[in-house]
Amino acid sequence: MRTVDAAGLPIGDEHPPRIMGVLNVSKESPYDPSVFDDPGEAAAYVDEELIEQGADIVDVGLESANKRFEVLSAEGELERLDTAVETLESVSGDAVFSIETRYHEVAEAALDRGFDMVNDICGFADPEMPRVCAERDVAVAKMASPPDLTRPGAIEDVDDIYDALSLNGFTDKTLVDPAFGGWSEEKTLADDRETFRRLREFRGLGYPILVSINRKNFLRAVAGRDTEEALPVSLAATSMAVERGAHVIRTHDVAETRDAALIGHEFARSRIRERGSGDVAVEELDVTTPREAERHLARIGATDDERLGTEAVVRVFELGGLSDGDVGALSTAAAAAGATVVTGEAVEPTDGAANAAPRSDGGQVDADGGRAALLFGTPRALAALDADERQCSAGVANALETITAHVE
Repeated sequence: MRTVDAAGLPIGDEHPPRIMGVLNVSKESPYDPSVFDDPGEAAAYVDEELIEQGADIVDVGLESANKRFEVLSAEGELERLDTAVETLESVSGDAVFSIETRYHEVAEAALDRGFDMVNDICGFADPEMPRVCAERDVAVAKMASPPDLTRPGAIEDVDDIYDALSLNGFTDKTLVDPAFGGWSEEKTLADDRETFRRLREFRGLGYPILVSINRKNFLRAVAGRDTEEALPVSLAATSMAVERGAHVIRTHDVAETRDAALIGHEFARSRIRERGSGDVAVEELDVTTPREAERHLARIGATDDERLGTEAVVRVFELGGLSDGDVGALSTAAAAAGATVVTGEAVEPTDGAANAAPRSDGGQVDADGGRAALLFGTPRALAALDADERQCSAGVANALETITAHVE
């Protein structure tokens, strides 16, 4: 995973999560507290509500990207740029300033007038956008979108989102944004939830991840909250997103989101990242499913062997109610498939394990009087388990059928 330098602000695995606060100078934007048309008032908001509360980046929107509104032209955005620039010039705090746009002309003008980075909501649908950002050596957030300047974020399927992020390539300082939210009529809350569940996959692109999930419908619906009541679900999701590999969180609730992001960062899995002698780099990848492994394999061009992804992770299942014969048959089936079965040592039952009882032969007995075992294996090995040929009981056969149906 590369580290992106955004006007001196490093963004990547080796750095804390970054908070992107939002300012809108578009009267049609739906979130009133962030909308201003007076540069002085906007600057005060940026200083007091964004930067002082912990925003590392301030993202300035010139128009609402809501699909209910007509798309503002590049000329229309440029007419609003003066307000954004005057705001930037009046801010006293220190932050990276990002311009949200879909047009390379607007990005170019904003960068020439003091902005530090670009938030491209159409994901390089304007093919000149990566050139403008690369020539000025600035960071650019790239939101997954069709190759259509009028339809930002209008992609539903997770695999299509992943592919859309490759549209017109990347610059050296790209951030990728999977485009959470109702960007099209076809996109459902279930689509967003599936994207969130598979967030680690986007690490396979090799670029830092930006997520915008603040008070989004796919989170609100889980708890039955409206927008005003949705801060707690946003904060819970923020911690989860950072733990799953997100690097920048875009939000209207800066102080609270910062805290939630720091919690996610603190308890994320610690992974090795070192550059040893001879400039050989070592990085432990955050891979928990075969699909995540496949994304990294594709990134380095190792896609010839379809089995590799299914050999990259290990799944563990506990089986209970086993007879001695079941354990033997299960062990034989597992060995043939390349998996492993382990039965535990005798343990005294405790309040936390009231269903366990010691056996005289060292194996553990479960609540039903049978033995317990742990089954370890890669998805490929577990999918190859064959109970029928190993004379397993009907109970073990059913258990193995359940396991093989659920491994990826």
